[in-house]
Amino acid sequence: MMAAGRGAELLRPPTSSGRATFLELFFDLAFVVALTRVSQRFAGLSDDSGWALVTGFGRTLLLFLALWLIWSHTAWITSRYEPERPIIQAVVVGTMFAGLIMAVTLPRAMEERALPFVAAYLMVMVVRPLVVAAALRGHPRRLVPFRLAVWASASAPLWLAGALGPDRLRLPLWAAALAVDYLAWSLGWPLPWLGASNVSRWRIAGTHLADRYQQVFLIALGESILVIGVVFSGTDYSAERAAAFAVAFATSALLWRIYFHRAGLLLTDALDRAVMPGRLGAASERTHLLIVLSVLVTSVGYELVIDQPFGQPRPSWLLFVVGGPMLFLVARMRLEYEIFGRVTQSRVIGLVALLVFTPALARWTPMVGLSVVAGVLALVALLDALRSRGQPVEVPASPIGRAAPEVRDSEA
Repeated sequence: MMAAGRGAELLRPPTSSGRATFLELFFDLAFVVALTRVSQRFAGLSDDSGWALVTGFGRTLLLFLALWLIWSHTAWITSRYEPERPIIQAVVVGTMFAGLIMAVTLPRAMEERALPFVAAYLMVMVVRPLVVAAALRGHPRRLVPFRLAVWASASAPLWLAGALGPDRLRLPLWAAALAVDYLAWSLGWPLPWLGASNVSRWRIAGTHLADRYQQVFLIALGESILVIGVVFSGTDYSAERAAAFAVAFATSALLWRIYFHRAGLLLTDALDRAVMPGRLGAASERTHLLIVLSVLVTSVGYELVIDQPFGQPRPSWLLFVVGGPMLFLVARMRLEYEIFGRVTQSRVIGLVALLVFTPALARWTPMVGLSVVAGVLALVALLDALRSRGQPVEVPASPIGRAAPEVRDSEA
């Protein structure tokens, strides 16, 4: 009992403000670097087509998913444990250093820098949970990070084999390893005799988790603004590039507006009201994965358009310029359902419009494509504003977090 009491000191107390700390914002600086490297790899696909484009996109997507797993696990750690405790601060700073190693190796992580990328990833996935488990001492929650470490150790041979083996096997081996890591998380890292620790039953600080999701969206948007500024400042000035610069900025502003209109703004309230905030938090984590990915993909489209606003149409520019915003609208519809249990027509109209325009845009220049995307997003934002004009702020009614609570175990 005394050991459990000492371990309980690491848990977030009910009186915690729930807001993200400066330590977590400091941690996000490494993730900013990582997102710019992901964007750089995506941008390197601009001249590819066919199978080369598919495999190149798949490689970069895999690296992004590995980074996202590190970031999201860290967000859940600081949502469950008190970030002011020295051991938790050490864990977060150590994770930040490992994340920075992953970021600087990412541009060539599928080539000659595979081993340091994997070493940093496994340091977080295997060693970090063992440190947390040891710090919890005799507390029942120590079994949760212990489970994570066991499952991460099980996928580690696949990661290492991919890093040390032939280049042609790296993608399938790492894809299998990442699938194991994500599957284990969704299942609660089940182990013989110990069972699983269902994430939906976890006690979390809902306000904190909502803050972290909103912040990572803004980080992704910030990366897109950085791309716009860097690309435009590094090219020859012309009226065409200036117009592309303006349209790209307007597109980012519209993504911000559409995200935070009602659903994105009320995420905190929804998690606070949820009977099972862990379940809603887990669903929202997957949704924000898609949202952040969509913003990254869209930012690559900005780079292509600003660089060659009236260049020849290519399959790659259509994927980034149109595909990114389409993925954003799909993810935003999912977020709205998670908060309100419905999907408004404005986002459906926007998605259908982009689908209808896509065949025609394939024959037009990138500037025309981005302008059409901006116009469609402006229509979505306008319909949102008209629908909510004069109406009171809605109360979240999530169908995900209002389910009857399950029996909670001592690890929750």
